[in-house]
This record gives sequence, structure tokens and C-alpha cells, in this order.
Amino acid sequence: MASAIDSSDIVYKASKIHGTSPVASAALGRLLSATSMMGAMLKSKDASINLRVAGDGPLGAVIAVSDSSGNVKGYVSNANCPSTHYNSKKLNVSEAVGKNGVLNVMRDLGTGEPYIGQIELVSGEIAEDIAAYYAQSEQIPTVCALGVLIDKETAQVLLSGGMLIQLLPGADDSTIEKLEENLKDLDSVTTMLAKGMSTLDMCKEALKGFEVEQLDEFEVKYVCGCSKEKIASLIESMPKEEIEDMIEKDGGAKANCHFCNKSFEFSVDDLKAILLKK
Repeated sequence: MASAIDSSDIVYKASKIHGTSPVASAALGRLLSATSMMGAMLKSKDASINLRVAGDGPLGAVIAVSDSSGNVKGYVSNANCPSTHYNSKKLNVSEAVGKNGVLNVMRDLGTGEPYIGQIELVSGEIAEDIAAYYAQSEQIPTVCALGVLIDKETAQVLLSGGMLIQLLPGADDSTIEKLEENLKDLDSVTTMLAKGMSTLDMCKEALKGFEVEQLDEFEVKYVCGCSKEKIASLIESMPKEEIEDMIEKDGGAKANCHFCNKSFEFSVDDLKAILLKK
């Protein structure tokens, strides 16, 4: 089974919202791509998936959340993380993330207790860590390729995408060998996108020699569903004394969304109206 994403618009939007440095854009972009593909694999309409990469590097935590339609949102703790490069001139995401840390995956199917899995980071490059998660936590042999191309002069996101290829139960040695041979010669995700290849073209290239049947194709976006009404509901769930403190000591309240950077202000009258509902 293979899936692919062109997340260029998603990652460009995320980088603008959060004002990310090049390496922060690359790390966040990779996780957004992976999370979107993993979210789109969920069966339930109300399902969601949350990925959190927390290493010991200067970037801090990288977080992404997707619904079952592949719509995704995310943020990084240190959006201004300084960028370093390998000798090949590629951004050193591993150094920014850190190799010592964990990848947490929380899958909520909307039917009760969420499933939570955790593994230690393998490299901090994110794609290898996603593949390791599937191998260790779900025993599914997986190949994950993620890429973000950033303009060296403007630091803007040019292209971003990803691929997930998973072996189904019962795959024989010849299938594995053929797939491994294909992957040896496969261009990077951003190179394929730069060539004008579609996500279907990318899957066909990775699965050359196999019969490919397209099961689905749909548009995915960067979506944050926050609103003043939702924040008000959260405030309403707080103890009465805390809301009264906001009124008396703070003269109101202000909330900031991590995912879209929108701010929501609540006046004393707003908070009094919330108190009347309790």
C-alpha cells in the first residue's frame, strides 16, 4: 500500500503563520506531511491523530494534528531555531530536533480511549522515526520519505511532500526485493515534485513493476478549527473561582492559539456572561 502527498501549500502556509526559520520549516513540514498521510488512513469520520516529536535539540517539540480527511495543523516550540547544514548543503534537521528523545503518536478514533504509542527517536530526521514507529509499535514494515525544499535566498518554502509505503501481511521475499530495488533509484520527494510529477506518478514510480490501483485522491489543507466559541467553552469548564480571578485580578482574559496564532480576548462582561451559564 502506498500513499503520497504534495504538501507544498500546507507547509508554505504553516511557515508564514509561525514565522519559522528554514530548519524549523523543514522539520515542521516533514511532520505535517507524515501526519496528514497517517490521518487520511484513519477509517472513522471523527477520528484524529496527533504526532509529537520531542528531542534534545534547540528546536524543542514539533507537533502536528490531522483529521481523517488529511487536513492538518501544527507548530514548533522554537520557530526561530538557527539553521545548520550537512556538507551536502542540506538542512541538518537531526541536529535541530536532537537524536535523543521520543516520538509520541496518539490516535483517537472518536469511540473512547485513544491509542497512544511511543518510541525513542532513531535519527531526528523524522522520516526514519516514522518508519521506526510503524515497525516497532505496529509491526508494519514501512518506508517513509519526506522532503521540504526551501529557497536559500528568501528562506521561503518552495516544495514539500511525502510518501508512505507499507507491506501488507503475507508479502513474500520477491516482493520485498523488488520494492527495495525500486527505492534505490527513486528520486527524492521534492525532486519528483519539481519534475511536475503528481502524487499518483510518485506512487507508480515507487511501485514500478507492480500493478497499481488508485483507491482515492483528495485535496488536503492546513486547517485550524479554533474559534472564540470553543475557547469560551473551555473557560466555562474551568472552576468558578478561576473565572472570578480573571475578572477581579486580570480585568479580562486573552487566549492565543498555538496552531494558527490567532488571539481571542474576553472582556469582563464576556466572562460574567460565561459565569451565568455555570
